[in-house]
Amino acid sequence: MSGLIAAATSAAGKRIALRAGLSSNRIQRMPGAFNPLVAKLIQEVGFEGVYVSGAVVSAELALPDIGLTTLTEVAGRGQQIARVTDLPVLIDADTGFGEPMNAARTVTLLEDAGLAACHIEDQVNPKRCGHLDGKAVVERDEMVRRLRAAVSARRDPNFVICARTDARGIEGLDAAIDRAKAYADAGADLIFTEALADEGEFAKFRAAVDVPLLANMTEFGKSELISAGTLEEIGFNAVIYPVTTLRLAMFAAERGLREIAATGTQSGLIDSMQHRSRLYELLDYQRYNDFDAGIFNFTVSE
Repeated sequence: MSGLIAAATSAAGKRIALRAGLSSNRIQRMPGAFNPLVAKLIQEVGFEGVYVSGAVVSAELALPDIGLTTLTEVAGRGQQIARVTDLPVLIDADTGFGEPMNAARTVTLLEDAGLAACHIEDQVNPKRCGHLDGKAVVERDEMVRRLRAAVSARRDPNFVICARTDARGIEGLDAAIDRAKAYADAGADLIFTEALADEGEFAKFRAAVDVPLLANMTEFGKSELISAGTLEEIGFNAVIYPVTTLRLAMFAAERGLREIAATGTQSGLIDSMQHRSRLYELLDYQRYNDFDAGIFNFTVSE
Protein backbone atom coordinates (compact mmCIF):
# COMPACT_ATOMS: atom_id res chain seq x y z
CA MET A 1 0.00 0.00 0.00
CA SER A 2 2.75 2.41 -1.01
CA GLY A 3 1.77 6.03 -0.68
CA LEU A 4 -1.14 5.42 1.69
CA ILE A 5 -0.02 6.59 5.13
CA ALA A 6 2.61 8.86 3.61
CA ALA A 7 3.71 9.83 0.12
CA ALA A 8 5.60 7.15 -1.79
CA THR A 9 8.30 9.53 -3.02
CA SER A 10 11.25 10.03 -0.68
CA ALA A 11 12.48 13.44 0.41
CA ALA A 12 15.61 12.84 -1.67
CA GLY A 13 13.50 12.05 -4.71
CA LYS A 14 11.44 15.20 -4.29
CA ARG A 15 14.59 17.32 -4.09
CA ILE A 16 15.95 15.74 -7.27
CA ALA A 17 12.62 16.46 -8.98
CA LEU A 18 12.74 20.11 -7.93
CA ARG A 19 16.30 20.50 -9.21
CA ALA A 20 15.26 18.95 -12.51
CA GLY A 21 12.21 21.19 -12.73
CA LEU A 22 14.23 24.34 -12.12
CA SER A 23 16.55 23.44 -15.00
CA SER A 24 13.81 22.26 -17.37
CA ASN A 25 12.89 25.61 -18.97
CA ARG A 26 9.33 24.93 -17.78
CA ILE A 27 8.04 27.06 -14.96
CA GLN A 28 7.41 25.22 -11.69
CA ARG A 29 4.01 26.28 -10.34
CA MET A 30 3.78 26.02 -6.56
CA PRO A 31 0.47 27.02 -4.95
CA GLY A 32 0.44 27.52 -1.21
CA ALA A 33 -1.05 24.79 0.96
CA PHE A 34 -2.54 25.92 4.25
CA ASN A 35 -2.85 22.32 5.42
CA PRO A 36 -1.84 18.82 4.28
CA LEU A 37 -5.20 18.11 2.64
CA VAL A 38 -4.77 21.11 0.34
CA ALA A 39 -1.33 19.75 -0.61
CA LYS A 40 -2.99 16.51 -1.76
CA LEU A 41 -5.37 18.55 -3.86
CA ILE A 42 -2.51 20.58 -5.39
CA GLN A 43 -0.87 17.32 -6.46
CA GLU A 44 -4.10 15.88 -7.86
CA VAL A 45 -4.81 18.97 -9.95
CA GLY A 46 -1.38 18.66 -11.57
CA PHE A 47 0.93 21.34 -10.24
CA GLU A 48 4.69 20.87 -10.04
CA GLY A 49 5.23 21.74 -6.40
CA VAL A 50 3.74 22.94 -3.12
CA TYR A 51 4.57 26.09 -1.18
CA VAL A 52 4.28 26.68 2.57
CA SER A 53 3.94 30.39 3.31
CA GLY A 54 5.18 31.89 6.55
CA ALA A 55 2.36 34.41 6.35
CA VAL A 56 -0.13 31.54 6.18
CA VAL A 57 1.45 29.64 9.08
CA SER A 58 1.15 32.87 11.08
CA ALA A 59 -2.41 33.52 9.95
CA GLU A 60 -3.50 29.99 10.89
CA LEU A 61 -2.36 30.83 14.43
CA ALA A 62 -4.29 34.14 14.22
CA LEU A 63 -1.00 36.05 14.26
CA PRO A 64 0.27 38.77 11.91
CA ASP A 65 3.26 38.01 9.69
CA ILE A 66 5.82 39.90 11.77
CA GLY A 67 8.20 37.16 12.86
CA LEU A 68 6.18 35.77 15.77
CA THR A 69 6.24 32.14 14.69
CA THR A 70 9.07 29.84 15.76
CA LEU A 71 11.28 27.49 13.81
CA THR A 72 9.65 24.55 15.58
CA GLU A 73 6.16 25.63 14.51
CA VAL A 74 7.17 26.25 10.92
CA ALA A 75 9.20 23.04 10.56
CA GLY A 76 6.38 21.03 12.12
CA ARG A 77 3.82 22.40 9.69
CA GLY A 78 6.19 21.84 6.80
CA GLN A 79 6.73 18.23 7.84
CA GLN A 80 2.98 17.58 8.01
CA ILE A 81 2.52 18.94 4.50
CA ALA A 82 5.60 17.32 2.94
CA ARG A 83 4.60 13.93 4.37
CA VAL A 84 1.43 13.63 2.30
CA THR A 85 2.56 14.76 -1.16
CA ASP A 86 4.87 13.36 -3.80
CA LEU A 87 5.55 16.93 -4.95
CA PRO A 88 8.57 18.92 -3.74
CA VAL A 89 7.67 21.40 -1.02
CA LEU A 90 9.27 24.84 -0.72
CA ILE A 91 8.91 26.47 2.69
CA ASP A 92 9.28 30.05 3.87
CA ALA A 93 12.02 30.19 6.50
CA ASP A 94 11.76 33.95 7.10
CA THR A 95 15.18 35.32 8.09
CA GLY A 96 16.48 31.92 9.18
CA PHE A 97 15.04 32.53 12.65
CA GLY A 98 17.98 34.49 14.00
CA GLU A 99 21.69 34.89 13.43
CA PRO A 100 23.71 32.95 10.82
CA MET A 101 24.08 29.99 13.17
CA ASN A 102 20.30 29.90 13.56
CA ALA A 103 19.96 29.88 9.78
CA ALA A 104 22.29 26.87 9.66
CA ARG A 105 20.18 25.00 12.21
CA THR A 106 17.04 25.97 10.31
CA VAL A 107 18.32 24.20 7.20
CA THR A 108 19.09 21.00 9.12
CA LEU A 109 15.63 20.89 10.69
CA LEU A 110 13.88 21.56 7.40
CA GLU A 111 15.92 18.83 5.73
CA ASP A 112 14.95 16.45 8.52
CA ALA A 113 11.30 17.45 8.06
CA GLY A 114 11.36 16.24 4.45
CA LEU A 115 11.20 19.61 2.72
CA ALA A 116 12.75 20.04 -0.72
CA ALA A 117 13.68 23.71 -0.39
CA CYS A 118 13.49 26.78 1.78
CA HIS A 119 13.90 30.50 1.23
CA ILE A 120 15.71 32.83 3.58
CA GLU A 121 15.33 36.60 3.29
CA ASP A 122 17.47 39.65 3.92
CA GLN A 123 15.07 41.52 6.17
CA VAL A 124 15.97 42.76 9.61
CA ASN A 125 14.64 40.69 12.51
CA PRO A 126 11.76 40.67 13.22
CA LYS A 127 10.59 40.58 9.62
CA ARG A 128 7.41 41.97 8.07
CA CYS A 129 5.17 40.79 5.25
CA GLY A 130 7.03 41.44 2.01
CA HIS A 131 4.22 43.54 0.53
CA LEU A 132 3.89 45.92 3.48
CA ASP A 133 5.65 49.24 3.79
CA GLY A 134 8.10 49.93 6.60
CA LYS A 135 10.41 46.99 5.92
CA ALA A 136 14.15 47.16 6.56
CA VAL A 137 16.91 44.99 5.13
CA VAL A 138 20.22 44.04 6.66
CA GLU A 139 23.50 45.00 5.06
CA ARG A 140 24.35 42.86 2.05
CA ASP A 141 27.37 41.30 3.77
CA GLU A 142 25.24 40.25 6.73
CA MET A 143 22.83 38.42 4.43
CA VAL A 144 25.77 36.81 2.65
CA ARG A 145 26.94 35.44 6.02
CA ARG A 146 23.40 34.20 6.70
CA LEU A 147 23.34 32.37 3.37
CA ARG A 148 26.82 30.91 3.68
CA ALA A 149 25.90 29.49 7.06
CA ALA A 150 22.74 27.96 5.62
CA VAL A 151 24.59 26.46 2.67
CA SER A 152 27.34 25.07 4.88
CA ALA A 153 24.80 23.23 7.04
CA ARG A 154 23.15 21.47 4.10
CA ARG A 155 23.75 17.71 4.08
CA ASP A 156 21.74 16.81 0.98
CA PRO A 157 23.31 18.78 -1.89
CA ASN A 158 19.96 18.65 -3.72
CA PHE A 159 18.15 20.58 -0.98
CA VAL A 160 17.46 23.93 -2.66
CA ILE A 161 18.37 27.08 -0.75
CA CYS A 162 16.59 30.11 -2.12
CA ALA A 163 17.65 33.65 -1.24
CA ARG A 164 14.89 36.22 -1.02
CA THR A 165 15.65 39.93 -1.21
CA ASP A 166 13.23 42.60 -0.06
CA ALA A 167 15.50 45.39 -1.28
CA ARG A 168 13.37 46.37 -4.30
CA GLY A 169 10.97 48.48 -2.27
CA ILE A 170 13.70 49.98 -0.07
CA GLU A 171 16.87 50.46 -2.11
CA GLY A 172 15.49 50.13 -5.65
CA LEU A 173 15.64 47.57 -8.44
CA ASP A 174 19.34 47.96 -9.26
CA ALA A 175 20.31 47.40 -5.64
CA ALA A 176 18.09 44.32 -5.52
CA ILE A 177 19.85 42.98 -8.61
CA ASP A 178 23.27 43.59 -7.05
CA ARG A 179 22.16 41.78 -3.92
CA ALA A 180 20.83 38.86 -5.96
CA LYS A 181 24.18 38.45 -7.66
CA ALA A 182 25.99 38.49 -4.31
CA TYR A 183 23.56 35.96 -2.88
CA ALA A 184 24.09 33.65 -5.84
CA ASP A 185 27.84 33.94 -5.31
CA ALA A 186 27.27 32.98 -1.66
CA GLY A 187 25.72 29.70 -2.77
CA ALA A 188 22.00 30.39 -3.24
CA ASP A 189 20.47 28.02 -5.81
CA LEU A 190 17.41 30.15 -6.50
CA ILE A 191 16.66 33.87 -6.16
CA PHE A 192 13.34 35.33 -5.05
CA THR A 193 12.97 39.10 -5.42
CA GLU A 194 9.97 40.30 -3.47
CA ALA A 195 7.50 42.92 -4.70
CA LEU A 196 8.65 43.52 -8.28
CA ALA A 197 6.13 45.88 -9.85
CA ASP A 198 5.42 44.69 -13.39
CA GLU A 199 6.50 42.58 -16.36
CA GLY A 200 9.24 45.04 -17.21
CA GLU A 201 10.88 44.67 -13.82
CA PHE A 202 10.63 40.88 -13.96
CA ALA A 203 12.26 40.94 -17.40
CA LYS A 204 15.01 43.32 -16.28
CA PHE A 205 15.77 41.09 -13.33
CA ARG A 206 15.91 38.01 -15.55
CA ALA A 207 18.30 39.69 -17.96
CA ALA A 208 20.66 40.69 -15.16
CA VAL A 209 20.88 37.47 -13.11
CA ASP A 210 22.09 34.08 -14.33
CA VAL A 211 20.69 31.77 -11.62
CA PRO A 212 17.15 30.33 -11.46
CA LEU A 213 14.50 32.86 -10.42
CA LEU A 214 11.25 32.60 -8.48
CA ALA A 215 8.26 34.93 -8.87
CA ASN A 216 5.70 35.68 -6.18
CA MET A 217 2.17 36.10 -7.50
CA THR A 218 0.37 37.11 -4.34
CA GLU A 219 -2.94 38.94 -4.46
CA PHE A 220 -3.50 42.48 -3.18
CA GLY A 221 0.23 43.20 -3.14
CA LYS A 222 2.67 45.38 -5.03
CA SER A 223 3.20 43.07 -8.02
CA GLU A 224 0.81 42.87 -10.95
CA LEU A 225 -0.61 39.39 -11.38
CA ILE A 226 1.20 37.84 -14.35
CA SER A 227 0.25 34.46 -15.81
CA ALA A 228 2.55 31.48 -15.40
CA GLY A 229 2.91 31.29 -19.17
CA THR A 230 4.13 34.88 -19.40
CA LEU A 231 6.54 34.38 -16.52
CA GLU A 232 7.88 31.30 -18.30
CA GLU A 233 8.36 33.33 -21.48
CA ILE A 234 10.26 35.98 -19.50
CA GLY A 235 12.48 33.16 -18.25
CA PHE A 236 11.40 32.64 -14.66
CA ASN A 237 11.86 29.14 -13.30
CA ALA A 238 9.25 28.98 -10.53
CA VAL A 239 6.18 30.83 -9.31
CA ILE A 240 4.41 30.71 -5.96
CA TYR A 241 0.81 31.57 -5.08
CA PRO A 242 1.35 31.86 -1.34
CA VAL A 243 -1.97 32.79 0.25
CA THR A 244 -4.43 32.06 -2.57
CA THR A 245 -5.96 28.88 -1.15
CA LEU A 246 -6.30 30.37 2.33
CA ARG A 247 -7.98 33.48 0.95
CA LEU A 248 -10.41 31.37 -1.06
CA ALA A 249 -11.23 29.19 1.93
CA MET A 250 -11.58 32.06 4.42
CA PHE A 251 -13.84 34.02 2.08
CA ALA A 252 -16.10 31.00 1.67
CA ALA A 253 -16.06 30.24 5.40
CA GLU A 254 -16.96 33.80 6.34
CA ARG A 255 -19.75 34.00 3.79
CA GLY A 256 -21.18 30.70 5.01
CA LEU A 257 -21.00 31.58 8.68
CA ARG A 258 -22.76 34.89 8.04
CA GLU A 259 -25.52 33.12 6.15
CA ILE A 260 -26.03 30.62 8.99
CA ALA A 261 -26.08 33.48 11.49
CA ALA A 262 -28.66 35.33 9.42
CA THR A 263 -30.93 32.44 8.39
CA GLY A 264 -30.35 29.79 11.04
CA THR A 265 -29.49 27.07 8.51
CA GLN A 266 -26.74 26.05 6.10
CA SER A 267 -29.23 24.56 3.64
CA GLY A 268 -28.67 27.33 1.12
CA LEU A 269 -24.93 26.69 1.13
CA ILE A 270 -24.91 23.02 0.16
CA ASP A 271 -24.03 23.65 -3.50
CA SER A 272 -20.96 25.63 -2.36
CA MET A 273 -19.61 22.78 -0.22
CA GLN A 274 -17.24 19.95 -1.00
CA HIS A 275 -19.32 16.77 -0.84
CA ARG A 276 -18.53 14.16 1.78
CA SER A 277 -17.77 11.61 -0.95
CA ARG A 278 -15.20 13.97 -2.50
CA LEU A 279 -13.51 14.50 0.85
CA TYR A 280 -13.38 10.74 1.37
CA GLU A 281 -11.85 10.36 -2.07
CA LEU A 282 -9.08 12.84 -1.22
CA LEU A 283 -8.48 11.08 2.08
CA ASP A 284 -8.25 7.64 0.42
CA TYR A 285 -10.80 6.21 2.84
CA GLN A 286 -11.46 3.18 0.68
CA ARG A 287 -7.77 2.30 0.39
CA TYR A 288 -7.42 2.43 4.16
CA ASN A 289 -10.43 0.13 4.42
CA ASP A 290 -8.89 -2.26 1.92
CA PHE A 291 -5.53 -2.16 3.69
CA ASP A 292 -6.71 -3.94 6.78
CA ALA A 293 -10.38 -4.66 7.12
CA GLY A 294 -9.74 -6.14 10.56
CA ILE A 295 -8.64 -2.77 11.91
CA PHE A 296 -10.18 -0.25 9.52
CA ASN A 297 -13.56 -1.92 9.49
CA PHE A 298 -15.74 1.05 8.64
CA THR A 299 -17.90 1.44 5.54
CA VAL A 300 -17.55 4.35 3.17
CA SER A 301 -20.94 5.99 2.76
CA GLU A 302 -22.08 8.73 0.44
